[in-house]
Amino acid sequence: MIAGPMPMPHTSSALAPLAAAAAACAVSAVVILALLRTGLARRLLDRPNERSMHVTPVPRIGGAGFVVAVAAIAGVVHGALPIQAWIGLAIVAAVSALDDALGLHAASRLPLHLLAAAIAVAGTLGGASPAALVAGTLLVAWSVNLYNFMDGSDALAGGMGVLGFGTLAVAAFSGGDATLAIAAATVAGAACGFLPYNLPPARVFMGDLGSTTLGFLAAALGLLGIERGLWSALLPAMAFMPFLFDATATLLDRALRGERVWRAHREHAYQRLNLAGFGHRRTAIAYAALMATSAAVALGSLRADAEATGFVALLALHAACWLAIRFGTRPRAGRPAQPR
Repeated sequence: MIAGPMPMPHTSSALAPLAAAAAACAVSAVVILALLRTGLARRLLDRPNERSMHVTPVPRIGGAGFVVAVAAIAGVVHGALPIQAWIGLAIVAAVSALDDALGLHAASRLPLHLLAAAIAVAGTLGGASPAALVAGTLLVAWSVNLYNFMDGSDALAGGMGVLGFGTLAVAAFSGGDATLAIAAATVAGAACGFLPYNLPPARVFMGDLGSTTLGFLAAALGLLGIERGLWSALLPAMAFMPFLFDATATLLDRALRGERVWRAHREHAYQRLNLAGFGHRRTAIAYAALMATSAAVALGSLRADAEATGFVALLALHAACWLAIRFGTRPRAGRPAQPR
């Protein structure tokens, strides 16, 4: 963790992360547009199920834009990610692409997510203790899946990608790590290229390929920043707090009530808002405000060397919001899903 105010790199060096973000945004948008104009978009449809917040099939091809953009931009930057992280990312992407195309059972996906996480953590944390390697592996695997759980309402996962990875990019840039700043900016840019297609009413979903890729990269880049001494574990937790808290609190709530936590459901805070009639647009705006607040607190607390204080403040804010939604909303009668 950085002690005291963060050093500020020369202004001209900011052009590299900005250029990477712009290029990734363009590549992602073009790839998605090209896929929409092919028959593939009509073959890969997200059809409504028991956890869906939509009532009509929507193409789930947005993840392809992420993967191509990240591979094309971050791949040319030497040291942007350790080779083991690229291998882990490839495993997650391949599993998720098959899941989008064919549908895979969770029992077959989870072991491969753990394998990918273990490979990435081993290459990132190097000589860490066995306990730290196990904890890191579980953290990465949880991040992969929690991001997937939270991808269920228009503009939600894309917005978290822009603001969450944007936060990591600014923090890495301010800490003087150009390669990590470019890597994070690339992912933020790729999410930005997808977002216009996903604004309510969404024309495209990111699918498992997109959500699990973002979840994997959130944890992988967060660990890289920790390993390089740019921030503590609290910074990435604050950057992605809106997703981290909702997914974790909902899982614990369901477990405490004796429910089968592996079963599909519609009990996340964002789902409750939709079912209560809040709608995709207002839900997206509310979460965007929460995401922006989290980003501002994360960066402000890092600069002031007060990450613990910032983390506790955000934890209290998210807990209050989650509890208010959990106990203060009720589904509207006769509305099984909120139309997009």
